[in-house]
Amino acid sequence: MKYSTDTLFFTDERDGVVECRATRSANSITLLLCKNGSLDVELNRRRVHIGPRDLYMRIPSFRIELGNLSYTDDFEFYLLAIHESVFEELMFEHMRMEPRWWQKLQYLRESPVFALSDWSYSICMLYVQMLDKQLAVPQTDMRRQILRGIARVATMDIFYYMDRVLETVPDFDERRDSVNQSDYTFHRFVRMLQTNPHHREVQWFAEQLSITPKYLSEICKQRSGKSASEWIADVTVSELKQRLRSTTHSIHEVAQEMEFPNTSFFCQYTKKHTGLTPHQLRKSLRN
Repeated sequence: MKYSTDTLFFTDERDGVVECRATRSANSITLLLCKNGSLDVELNRRRVHIGPRDLYMRIPSFRIELGNLSYTDDFEFYLLAIHESVFEELMFEHMRMEPRWWQKLQYLRESPVFALSDWSYSICMLYVQMLDKQLAVPQTDMRRQILRGIARVATMDIFYYMDRVLETVPDFDERRDSVNQSDYTFHRFVRMLQTNPHHREVQWFAEQLSITPKYLSEICKQRSGKSASEWIADVTVSELKQRLRSTTHSIHEVAQEMEFPNTSFFCQYTKKHTGLTPHQLRKSLRN
């Protein structure tokens, strides 16, 4: 089977792995659940093995180089690719709610494969069954929202699973002496984004970290493929989308809540980073 919508791609066909890798991997969350057999893939020049009841997860925040892949004759799997807009919603929520958000992303970069327990595997299979049944019926706007919701909850469930995995892993700050200085600086920058979401100047963050704006951007680019200004813009746009989508507050009120100097500047910022005015963006998000 193979189903595709504007935000989801779901398949258990082997050519779907190649298709997803070629057209969707750069801007999607990719979840691959191995049911039987195994898959070997090269990630950042490192061989990764995915066996029975393993879950592989790749997120769009990291630049990952995909190399050769090979699989056994009995390889069976389910692959779900979710558009990065879903991840943006999760990123906004997690960056506001929990201090270990960045550590989860860092853990995924280093260890993207999870060996699932029987219980966790059964939960994943329930999501697979729900997606399969929902994708088999004619698509309407309501159905697309249901599919998006299932994919979103499935991703959140994986982050919840990671909470238990990370219980035994020391916090990044506790490992300062054993990590690269630039990794630690980037970690501090992301933490500051969590607690200071309305500061939008690279200069401000660089001053808090006692480094130059240029060096901060270089560190961000090396660690994530995005500059400091791109990270700040991503967080800001994620927040304004969330507010425009989920509240009835006026554009003026949203601008005030996000501490923009005035509504005009807020509109210019939104237009620059999304291509739409706040009114247009709100309408598109609610369709």
